[in-house]
Amino acid sequence: MSAAVTPAVDPDLEKAQEYAAKLLLLSEGSVNKHFDPFEDIDWDNPDFAADAGEERWILPESADTVARHPWYQALSEEQKIAVGKYRQANIAKVGLQFESILISGMVIHNFGLPNGSPEFRYCSHEMIEEHNHTLMFQEMVNRIGLDVPGMGPLVSKFKYLGAPVAAWFPNLFFMAVLAGEEPIDHIQKQILRSGEDVHPIMRGVMAIHVAEEARHISFAHEFLKNHVPEAKPAQKFVLSLAMPLVMWILGRAIVTPPRSFFTEFGIPDEVRKELFFGSKEAKRVFSDYFCDVRALAKDIGLMNPVAKAFWKALGIDGPSTRYRSEPLRAASKVA
Repeated sequence: MSAAVTPAVDPDLEKAQEYAAKLLLLSEGSVNKHFDPFEDIDWDNPDFAADAGEERWILPESADTVARHPWYQALSEEQKIAVGKYRQANIAKVGLQFESILISGMVIHNFGLPNGSPEFRYCSHEMIEEHNHTLMFQEMVNRIGLDVPGMGPLVSKFKYLGAPVAAWFPNLFFMAVLAGEEPIDHIQKQILRSGEDVHPIMRGVMAIHVAEEARHISFAHEFLKNHVPEAKPAQKFVLSLAMPLVMWILGRAIVTPPRSFFTEFGIPDEVRKELFFGSKEAKRVFSDYFCDVRALAKDIGLMNPVAKAFWKALGIDGPSTRYRSEPLRAASKVA
């Protein structure tokens, strides 16, 4: 009697099944734990009024280079509050603009997916959540009552790129998704973990955003882990250089206020440069936003010697994390 032979497992099928299982888990998470900004934030609570406890709009030192700069610290309390309100309102406006671009690209991505694709369901869930985030961010801006622009006039032109990039270069599109999501997620987590007394509007918005954004970032990571290895060597090399460039361009666009912010508050040019470009701290803070992305680049084979040098040339090299959202204090010990 011949010995039983274990049938060979098709590695491609196994990989597809694992990917589908991960996306199903994320989709079920969207069903089982989701938020409605008009039900889960008590907007009409008197304590949520923008002028209630205004000192809570003073920028948190835990996550904002502006708050730690001597220029800001030398301001009167009234001036600190005015700057803080404008900055937080503008960050919310940038967030909703970025998520609108993300939605436009994801719609196009979903349009061409085959029947049965696990990406279709998850992306649909994510777009619903992102639509809610745009409502939430705009309500925050409206409640603060400042006519902030969000992105600067040049950066706002990215709104025309979301759909075509998603259609023709999906790997590049989901890199761009991470370039926008990682810095905002990083900043908001730092504030929430610090325990600093921030305005309840801001705390409520951040808590919802961080909870749901964890799934969105996980999906972008899983998408790239699944699709980048399928690319041809030349395509992977191009992607290895595109990844740090996209992080640098979009990351700057997300975290740097528009020129109107500096004009509004008479911030000197030398202070502006120190805040976001010139000082060692500003460079380190910006680089730290991408610890998880650098780990992903290594994991999917995009951290070759040329790419590594490019990350360094852009000033966004540094340690990578052992697992996603690893606290920076621990991550900094990992080369």
